[in-house]
Amino acid sequence: MGKQLVASMNSLPAISGTPSSLEAYISAAHAIPILSFEQEQAYARELQETGDINAAQQLVLPHLRFVIKVANNYSGYGLAIADLIQEGNIGLMKAVKRFDPDVGVRLVSFAVHWIKAEMHEYILKNWRIVKIATTKAQRKLFFKLRSQKKRLGWFKHEEVLDVAETLGVTPENVLEMENRLNNHDMPFDMSADDDDDSAYQAPAFTLANDSPSPELLLEHKDSQQQTQETLMHALNDLDDRSRQIVSRRWLTDNKSTLHELADEFGVSAERIRQIEKNAFNKIKTQFVA
Repeated sequence: MGKQLVASMNSLPAISGTPSSLEAYISAAHAIPILSFEQEQAYARELQETGDINAAQQLVLPHLRFVIKVANNYSGYGLAIADLIQEGNIGLMKAVKRFDPDVGVRLVSFAVHWIKAEMHEYILKNWRIVKIATTKAQRKLFFKLRSQKKRLGWFKHEEVLDVAETLGVTPENVLEMENRLNNHDMPFDMSADDDDDSAYQAPAFTLANDSPSPELLLEHKDSQQQTQETLMHALNDLDDRSRQIVSRRWLTDNKSTLHELADEFGVSAERIRQIEKNAFNKIKTQFVA
């Protein structure tokens, strides 16, 4: 579906990396109307039942603005926003292909995991010439290590042990990643005159600013992602009636009242409240497990 879907998106300006083409793409993406919950459900079911590429396109296009928003959150790594958007679009298309309308949540809540996963992979592959994180343990450390620091400077021995236990890795992993994070790559095209104010500076030397560090932002986003995934699993474990009640009471734009759901399911409003309470108790067990 991926190649066909990409080919069907020719109505948008191409992203070439130049400021003008990127601005044209962003403007075009924001001009696409957002789908209502009912429209989104209809296209999702059509795609699920028939595999219609047009239905997939109708789901992808309104969410391109969200990919752009996520890409801007990762601009501190010195990578081209256009490239991050392209990677995020791949994640969005993967999410559309796997989206299940019966769960009752909006596509954007489901797609955020796939969009960020593609961007994270791209960042890890391109942030430095020498790959900084190649194993699962190193990837976990890359996104979370600095958030564990209680002070500036190198870790003390006790801190190394504490971080290793918190993140579920070995002390050796912590020391190796700290060493990598505290070393800078030497760019290939530095100016011959070190005192030249116009000399090119590689992205690794220009990341520092007054805003939260990219590592802290990614750690926060990763936490949100885990919460959303846990919620999705918890909803899938509920029976159909409980899932519908929770979704329509709390996870849609137009929330249903207890009395509206009571009339639809043929029970009392108090019974709907009890079902909702029991569902929340089951969901809560997923978060404390």
